Amino acid sequence: MTQKTPMTLQGEQKLKAELKRLKTVERPRIVEAISVARDHGDLSENAEYHAAKEQQSFNEGRIKEIETRLSNAEVIDPAQIRSNKVVFGATVVIVDVETDSETTYQIVGVDEANLEQGMISFTSPMARALIGREMGDSVVVRAPGGDRHFEIIKISY
Repeated sequence: MTQKTPMTLQGEQKLKAELKRLKTVERPRIVEAISVARDHGDLSENAEYHAAKEQQSFNEGRIKEIETRLSNAEVIDPAQIRSNKVVFGATVVIVDVETDSETTYQIVGVDEANLEQGMISFTSPMARALIGREMGDSVVVRAPGGDRHFEIIKISY
């Protein structure tokens, strides 16, 4: 039995949109490029043909990867969560005890993580330190430069 991987509803929608684009836009475009390149004659020295075949291989590999991830996903809608603790899907506002700077993170699936957008994987050290905690709790995160101390000031879903 394959272990299910948590993913937010938004993450699932994003992967489904990419899958649809790969199948309905990219796949036909690549097939056409292969057909046009094939018409140019000798395939052994046809760089366009080899490039199109490489694109096709990459595209089909990505389609398989997305289909696998979607089939193994346990989709969680943060809007449906009712908890006063930090769990998968939570948006957490923390304050750095030393610098007094606030940061907001949403805890998401591995495929969805994007630090620039404040989305961290549930497997990251920060998320692991936050999960299970409540508003007002102090959290210590081990960082390369030493331990960092944070306080949870808001949890929302």
